Amino acid sequence: MSYVELQVTSNFSFRRGGSHPEELVDHAADLGYEAIALTDRNTFAGIVRAHAIAKERGIRFIPACRLDLLDGSSLLAYPKDEAAYTRLSALLTRGNLRAEKEKCYLYKKDVYEFAEGNIFIIIPPAEINEDFEFELVFKNNVKEYQSNLPDLYIAASRYYTGDDNKRLFLLSELGVPMVATNDVHYHSPERRELQDVLTCVREKCTIFTAGYKLHQNAERFLKPIAEIERLFRNYPEALQNADKIASSCTFDLKSLKFVYPQELTTDGRTPQEQLEMLTWQGARAFYGDNIPELVIKKITEEELPVIAETNNANYFLTVEDYVTEAKRRGILCQGRGSAANSAVCFCLGITAVKPHRGMLFGRFLSVERNEPPDIDVDFEHERREEIIQYVFDRFGRDRAAILPTVTVLHYKGSVRDVGRAMGLSVDVINKLSEAFGAFDDEDISPKQLLEYGLNLNDAHLHKVLQLTGQLIGFPRQLGQHTGGFVITEGQLSDLCPIFHARMENRTNIEWNKDDIDALGFMKVDILALGMLTCIRKAFTLCKDFYGLELTLATVPEDDPDVYDMITAADTLGVFQIESRAQMSMLPRLKPKCFYDLVIEVAIVRPGPIQGDMVHPYVRRRNGEEPVDYPSEEIKTILERTLGVPLFQEQAMELAIVAAGFTPGEADLLRRSMATFKFNGLVTKFEHKLINGMTSRGYSREFAERIFRQLEGF
Repeated sequence: MSYVELQVTSNFSFRRGGSHPEELVDHAADLGYEAIALTDRNTFAGIVRAHAIAKERGIRFIPACRLDLLDGSSLLAYPKDEAAYTRLSALLTRGNLRAEKEKCYLYKKDVYEFAEGNIFIIIPPAEINEDFEFELVFKNNVKEYQSNLPDLYIAASRYYTGDDNKRLFLLSELGVPMVATNDVHYHSPERRELQDVLTCVREKCTIFTAGYKLHQNAERFLKPIAEIERLFRNYPEALQNADKIASSCTFDLKSLKFVYPQELTTDGRTPQEQLEMLTWQGARAFYGDNIPELVIKKITEEELPVIAETNNANYFLTVEDYVTEAKRRGILCQGRGSAANSAVCFCLGITAVKPHRGMLFGRFLSVERNEPPDIDVDFEHERREEIIQYVFDRFGRDRAAILPTVTVLHYKGSVRDVGRAMGLSVDVINKLSEAFGAFDDEDISPKQLLEYGLNLNDAHLHKVLQLTGQLIGFPRQLGQHTGGFVITEGQLSDLCPIFHARMENRTNIEWNKDDIDALGFMKVDILALGMLTCIRKAFTLCKDFYGLELTLATVPEDDPDVYDMITAADTLGVFQIESRAQMSMLPRLKPKCFYDLVIEVAIVRPGPIQGDMVHPYVRRRNGEEPVDYPSEEIKTILERTLGVPLFQEQAMELAIVAAGFTPGEADLLRRSMATFKFNGLVTKFEHKLINGMTSRGYSREFAERIFRQLEGF
């Protein structure tokens, strides 16, 4: 007989579950489960992670949740189809928006309103009373649920507390079909101790005073199917009902359809036509009637066709709209990141990188990659909130929300939580925190602990460190993303529950950037940059005292006095060249123009340093080493950086021109640089790059040297 576990609590039921969603699904697959559900309390926050690992392991995942009600017994809810899922998500949104962050206020009448298409399982009390009966309140709830919820079952679990047989018998007498569940809180019994610690953190007590607040044993783990069959051998229908419910729930998260808002256009134009009109308007506003041929070619042959093929015109129109609104309000803003590779973004006023400079649109958007674009725009940090509220007002809070960030526990937070729960004194906890802080969160030897007056051979301390290691990486809460928005054409709550942020007048969804990437949702980024506020104030001072009307586009780039100060490393407080590493490099590079500053910022990073690019470039710049190029096409790409690939765009161009990569493959190469040795991508590209270059006449030594430099990124 097959078995499906339908009651599973992960660590996204904060301070309750003792395992990650991925661990639970992965272990279920190892045990031979055909399907598994995730039923965290009043949240869908962990379901995308479970969904993703389930796809990898070939196990079916059932999105679900536990509904803790203010006026009734808790229910497990399982949507049978997409329509039922949207109702359940809307129900969670209603409860979230009634309450402050991290709380969800739901009532029985709310469940009845959104119940259609969902299967419900009542969670009975863990104990029976002295008369060997369930309390009257619970019995009345069962009767009311029977009258209002057509697809209703009751959870049957063995807790090993001495009265399991009586409980199961009483449940069978209630007239509601029973379902076998194991009320899972961790994937393996070894996590019971960590789950106890989390209970102590939640209840603000120690392991010595927790008492009955803890589970009585370590049985709430994913059990082998044969063991579940043995436990419920007297109630085979409970096992059959679990399989029946799983078979009825056909909804898959991948079927969620994200639709980006359809932007308003004028004169009956399509979004693509509107985008083209605004692009050429911007080009003429900047260049007049003499638009460079290179810009025309990039826009007409490279960028607009890709935007049309990937159906992203509405996205560009949205970003153009709030950038235009910022300019109308006099708020400085500036696009950055890969969007700076786009001539269209320049013409729309989103970025200020002139498109006649070398750019690779393939890094920003490509047909092969088939991923949504990502346009990051920085705004003055003191006025960014105006644009955030503009987006909320324009689309409505039912269609727009900010992404969360999953705040995870690092060592210091973990050791403090575990230390308090394990009854350590404040002094000892502080010493442990200091010890690991001094050694960059790495493993500490007994000798190092001894330096702080701590003895690793102490059994209690050893257990604290063991549990701390398990807790590191656990989610602590859903925080706020720095400015990532998800905007939809329809109700956003149909896709994911919405909740209040701590900050006034902001709302979030429950899925972070990685989650929406996994499901193919698009986002826009409205970010804050303090330096833009400084520049705005500097512009005001220039106008008030010197009568100068400056903008980001008209600030002179060639003032020799400025470069003399930079060469002397007199850059304290100067954005991006104020660190000690930058200030030590400036006298060596002696920048004389703006592009020299671009190289300066790019070269003082771990990638170029690890890739052995810094010293060759400095030697060539100072005339201590000859500059050579194996071909004219390589010279075209690397001439401005003296034959050394310093930028990821150069790496992509090298791959395209010298090794025969497509733009999409070149972008995958760039992205694999950021995740070196991840899934073998770099090894795959190493062979393709080296073989591609040698087949085109380049020496193997040169090809391998280029790859070693690219590895450094």
